Amino acid sequence: MRILFTVIPEKTTFLHTVPLAWALRTAGHDVRVASAPGFTDTITQAGLTAVPVGRDAPLWRVDGINPELVEQSRAGLPLPWSVVTDPGNAVWEYLLEGFTIAVDEGHKPENFPIVAGLVNFARHWQPDLVIWEPLSYAGAIAAKACGAAHARMLWSIDVFAVTRDHFLRMLKQQPAEQQADPLADWLGSYGRKYGYEFTEDMTSGHFTIDQMPASLGMRSETVHYLPLQYIPYGGPAVIPKWLHAVPKRPRVALTLGTTATDRFAGYSFSVQDAFDALSELDIEVVATIAESEQHKLSRVPDNTRVVNYVPLDALAATCSVMINHTGPGTYLTTACNGVPQLNLPWNFDEPELAQRSARHGASLMLHGEEVTGKNIREYLLRLLDEPAFGRQAGVLRDEITTMPSPNELVADLEELTVKHRTRVS
Repeated sequence: MRILFTVIPEKTTFLHTVPLAWALRTAGHDVRVASAPGFTDTITQAGLTAVPVGRDAPLWRVDGINPELVEQSRAGLPLPWSVVTDPGNAVWEYLLEGFTIAVDEGHKPENFPIVAGLVNFARHWQPDLVIWEPLSYAGAIAAKACGAAHARMLWSIDVFAVTRDHFLRMLKQQPAEQQADPLADWLGSYGRKYGYEFTEDMTSGHFTIDQMPASLGMRSETVHYLPLQYIPYGGPAVIPKWLHAVPKRPRVALTLGTTATDRFAGYSFSVQDAFDALSELDIEVVATIAESEQHKLSRVPDNTRVVNYVPLDALAATCSVMINHTGPGTYLTTACNGVPQLNLPWNFDEPELAQRSARHGASLMLHGEEVTGKNIREYLLRLLDEPAFGRQAGVLRDEITTMPSPNELVADLEELTVKHRTRVS
């Protein structure tokens, strides 16, 4: 089969797709990854074949999107997706406004630069299956235009499909003259050019590949999900020699991801305050701090090692606790190693994922103004001293490892591709 992955040019999003892409490749399928031209090096560094399409354009940055939407995202899920955590927002006016903003200020600028190029390539190459991550609606458009089966591949909890369920339910309750569907109108508008009619599968795929364990997941009742075991992959990396040795004291990692420094002005709390609060504990702190943030540190305690980067999977395997921002990749990599977590969520889906993890018992959570050095120390000591967190982290690890591996999922993908593909070979 010919299988085409499509991703917006965002590295953390792309990395979630790599293990499955390689499983399909090693099963004998022809796999290619399409994205904006400037993302080619990131794709090829993963050993995959890149297809540059369209043109480069600024992606979701502070200076390129509605400032009010940015502020909402910092607090958690913005409209319309906040309906999944606050059912009181499940009213027509709120959802319609939210989908209008999401399409006009998010999905359109993210996808427009590559749609034409992607469709042209898909019609030329004729993929059997297109796999697209939740923000790459261009993949659904291209699949529809060439008759390929298509699947959405999640990188976090499925706030998108659950929000869509709320919207469609409210849409049906509106008088015919007041009904509007910004997402369907936008996706369907390409049908006039490429010769198709909008169908609801364009919002969630013929099926959805879900890497979140069921105990933490969020699922729509109308979507066909395929569970997939998360396999940590962070790109090309070298394990430093100091990481080879077994730590003599409990090792605690502090890692805050790349979103805060790549998209915004920096971390949402004082790293120095956290360092100072942990400086007298009998632990070893390993902090991955972006170079752009390291100059803000006035001192580094004796029990703390500051690095720009270290392979997260290798680091997590040596840790007693991971303090992190709850980015899905970081969170799941930690969970795969059975390590308790102190989650400091900040952006979009992170607060909801952190709350679900805390209810599971594998972690504790601090959010917003709660994130102070004093509170970090207090919660960290609980995670180190109370065995229940370690037990629950082990339960979560075991749940993840029982999910189908990328290699085990290949046969299902082959079967579903034949079922949903409309192009005649």
